[in-house]
Amino acid sequence: MLNTVPDTYLIDVRTREEYQLVGHPINAYLFPFMFLSSELKKTDDTYEYPISIKNKDFIKEISQVFKKTDNLLIISRSGLRSEVAAKELLNAGFKKVYDVENGFEGPEFPFFSDSNKQKFYRQLAKRNKIYGFNHRRHYGWQWWGLPWTYEIDPKFLYPPDLNPPKKK
Repeated sequence: MLNTVPDTYLIDVRTREEYQLVGHPINAYLFPFMFLSSELKKTDDTYEYPISIKNKDFIKEISQVFKKTDNLLIISRSGLRSEVAAKELLNAGFKKVYDVENGFEGPEFPFFSDSNKQKFYRQLAKRNKIYGFNHRRHYGWQWWGLPWTYEIDPKFLYPPDLNPPKKK
């Protein structure tokens, strides 16, 4: 679809940091749905900088670049953010919005779509310290060998980053 159907675009809704440091699909437009927080958070024994700041201009910025009738393929890290972003775009009047299942890196290992299996096998893997537990090792754009890069092309960057507000 991406290379064969006119007016089809791939939109990466991950953070700027993910887009640059993890890589991104070739010719994917960066429109962050959420931003990385600079506040360190501790949950149980894990520390992280959460991706928790909603981009309030997400719909507005996409509306300035794409038509409501364009085919928009939405991709995130694991498919969770892209699913929510796709719903928001549909609610904003975009007609042809598609979520890229499993995203760029894929879901955390192990992963099952059946919620009971998911809970059981994740608990089992954690309890038995299975190598790769919580790593993103299966599925996703990268795993399938689809084209991706670390190179940054200004043509595909988040528009506000190219024209920052002038300092007074």
